[in-house]
Amino acid sequence: MSPVAHIPSHRKPRRATSTRALRAGVTGGFLTLAVAGAAVPASATENNAAPAESTLEMPTVSATLANTAAQTADATQQAASDYELQAQKDQAAAHAKIAAKKAKAEADRKAKEAREAARKAAAKRAAEAKTQAAKASRSAERTTLSTTSVSNASGNAAALISFLKAQLGKAYVLGSSGPSSYDCSGLTQAAFKQVGVSLPRVSQDQSTAGTPVSLDSLQPGDLLYWGSAGSAYHVGVYVGGGKFIGAQNSSTGIVERPLDYDTPTGAVRVL
Repeated sequence: MSPVAHIPSHRKPRRATSTRALRAGVTGGFLTLAVAGAAVPASATENNAAPAESTLEMPTVSATLANTAAQTADATQQAASDYELQAQKDQAAAHAKIAAKKAKAEADRKAKEAREAARKAAAKRAAEAKTQAAKASRSAERTTLSTTSVSNASGNAAALISFLKAQLGKAYVLGSSGPSSYDCSGLTQAAFKQVGVSLPRVSQDQSTAGTPVSLDSLQPGDLLYWGSAGSAYHVGVYVGGGKFIGAQNSSTGIVERPLDYDTPTGAVRVL
């Protein structure tokens, strides 16, 4: 029998696996790692041994952390609310400042207007008082002059005044020249006729029939007129004592009045 050559059988040994696979899982706050191929003996692999596992402890998400996060969120919200409230307050303060400035300007304007109105009113009162004082002074001067003139009235002036006083109370009739009624120029024409003086018939012409005299220098018998010289619309006669006699109108007839009752425009001296 031929000898059979025995060829030894050689199995190629397994090479250690250099590749590592990581498998992880979290259970009950712990991290479980499974490392595959990490220097596992061949025999263990062949015998289907389970791969080695390692466990690492991880922090647990506790109630304390959750409360801290919630408090941080609340604080952030509160800060935002505070900022918004402050912004509203700042805006309201700015509006109030503008409104106060406008109110002050309006108050200053009204105060200025009130001061100006008071100044004008005071100036007006002063002017009126000055006018009244001047008027009273002129009236006093006329009274003084008239009193002196009355006491010195004689001759034609006295006769003229006597006639005029006798006509008091008679009626005023336009166009009439007596003896029972007169108009203004009809009365003066008739009065001067009593002392031999011929006057024109109408007041316009009578106002230029003599020598012009100042109202501050009147004497009894002077002819008074109202309106412009040459175009007067009314006439009368100064009788002294600050008074005149004239045929005024249909309501009053012939009356005696103070000069202040209806101050004449001018006068002429005829006698």
